[in-house]
Amino acid sequence: MTPARWSAAATQAVFGNPLNPLSYTITGRVLNASANVFSGVARRRGKPAWNLPATVEVIDERPFGRLIRFATGAQHERPRVLLVAPMSGHYATLLRNTVEVLMDEHDVYVTDWNDARDVPLEAGRFGLHDSIAYVRDYIRMLGPDVHVVAVCQPAPAVLAAVSLLAADDDAAQPRTMTLMGGPVDARRAPTAPVELAEQHSLAWFERELTMRVPAWYRGAGRAVYPGFLQIGAFISMNPKRHAEAHWKIFEDLVRGDGESAEKRRTFYDEYLSVMDIPAEFYLETVDEVFQRATLANGTMTWRGRAVRPGAIAKTALLTIEGELDDISAPGQTLAAHDLCSGIPAERKRNVLQRGVGHYGIFSGSRWRNAVAPEIAAFIRQFAA
Repeated sequence: MTPARWSAAATQAVFGNPLNPLSYTITGRVLNASANVFSGVARRRGKPAWNLPATVEVIDERPFGRLIRFATGAQHERPRVLLVAPMSGHYATLLRNTVEVLMDEHDVYVTDWNDARDVPLEAGRFGLHDSIAYVRDYIRMLGPDVHVVAVCQPAPAVLAAVSLLAADDDAAQPRTMTLMGGPVDARRAPTAPVELAEQHSLAWFERELTMRVPAWYRGAGRAVYPGFLQIGAFISMNPKRHAEAHWKIFEDLVRGDGESAEKRRTFYDEYLSVMDIPAEFYLETVDEVFQRATLANGTMTWRGRAVRPGAIAKTALLTIEGELDDISAPGQTLAAHDLCSGIPAERKRNVLQRGVGHYGIFSGSRWRNAVAPEIAAFIRQFAA
C-alpha cells in the first residue's frame, strides 16, 4: 500500500495547494477529495490517545498489557470498576466513551492490552488462559470491593476468572460482574463469526489468518492475527454502511465542508486504528469459545483446574445485550445466567437494549442515557 499512499499524498499536495489555480476547479476538488479519502482509509495509524479529563496512572505493567487507572482528582471514595477491554483488533481506547461516562461516578481501571507486533519474542506466548490469569490477578489487586465490567470478547475470560476466585472462596471476589455483548455461549444465537468458525478447521484459521511479524517491528517473528484482517472482517459485515460513510466524506470535501467531513473521519480514525493479536490467543479463542464452547458446556479447564461458573455465589451478575447486535447477538451473553446457577435470582439481572447494535451498548447516546445508568444502579445496589 505504500506506493499508493505516496501517490495519494502527491495528489493532495498538488490539488490541495491553495496556490494552484486547479485546486479551485471541480476537477481539482474531486481529485483532492478522492486522495484525501483514500489516505484516510489506507494510512498507518498508531494507538490513539485517550484524551480524557483525567490522569492516566499505570498500576501494573506486563509484556502483553498493563492495568491503568483514570485519576480524576475526586475527593470522595467511589466504587472501583475494573473495565476489561476486548483484545479483538482494536486498542482499549475504543472504550474512550465508556470510560468517560463511568468516570462520573466510579474509580475506573482499564486493561490496556499491548500490540502484539511490538512484544519481543522473548516475552513468550500469550493465550486465552494467560488472559484469564491477567484478569484474575487484576481483580485480586483491586479487591475485595471491586466491580468488574467486561465489554464484548473478554466476557468468557472474565466469567472464568471470577469462577476460579469463587472456587477458592477468595476474599477478592468482585461485588458485581457485568458482561456486555460477549460470546459466553455463542451457540445460542449464531452470528457471522460463529458461522465462520463452524465452517473451517482450526488448522485453516492458523494457515490462512495468522502470520509472522515483519523484521522492522519489535515483535519480529511473533505469530499474530493481524489487526488489518480483523478490521477487514468487521467492515465486510456492513460494507454498504462503511462505503456510504466514506462517500459522504468525499461529498463533504468536494463541497468544501471540511467540518462535516472531519466529524465522520474522527470516528474512522479510531475505528481503523488496529493492533495485532497473539496468534495463540486468537486460535484458542476460536477453538474454546466459538468451536467447542468449553465454558458453556462445562469442559473448560485452566492450568489443570476445572472452571465452574456454578461456584459463583457472592458476586451479583448483570448482563447487557443489544437488540441489533450482529457480532454477539442477544442470547449469547444471557447464557451466563444459566451457567451461574449458584447466584440467587434476586442478584441477577439482564438488560436488552432496544434499537442498538454492538457498539451502541458501550458508546454513544444510548450508552450514556440508558445503559450506563443501569450499570451504575446495579453497582450501587450491591456495593456493600
